[in-house]
Amino acid sequence: MYHQLKTTKPQEFIDITDIVYTDVRNSNVKDGIVVIYVPHTTAGVTINENADPDVVWDIISTLDKVYPVKCDYRHLEGNSHAHIKASLMGASCTVIIKDGKLLLGTWQGIYFCEFDGPRVREFYVKIIKDE
Repeated sequence: MYHQLKTTKPQEFIDITDIVYTDVRNSNVKDGIVVIYVPHTTAGVTINENADPDVVWDIISTLDKVYPVKCDYRHLEGNSHAHIKASLMGASCTVIIKDGKLLLGTWQGIYFCEFDGPRVREFYVKIIKDE
C-alpha cells in the first residue's frame, strides 16, 4: 500500500502505527510480516516508545547534538545532517503479524522520521502472509 503524508517541521517523528495496523486489518492476513519502506534519503522509519512524547524529543535532540544541522559538511544542498540521520534510522522496518495484530511491545510504535522537512513524503506498506 502506498501512503502520503505531509510533514510540518524541519525534523519530526510521526506515529504511523495506526496506518500500518489499518493496512494489516484490511488485508485479512492473520499471520505473516509487514514491511514499512521509506523511499527517501533524508527521512527514515523506526520503532520506539510511543507512550511518552519526550522520548521522540530526546532522540531528535540527541541526534542534533551528534549530527548538527550546521557543520562543515561538504554536500552543497546543506542537508547532510538529514542524510546521516536517515541512514541511522534506516529506510525500512519489519514487524511480525500474529493473529491479525502487529507484534509490537507494549510501549512500541512505528515512526516516520523526517529530517529535512517540511515536505510531502511517502511510504509503502507490504504485507506478506505466512504460507
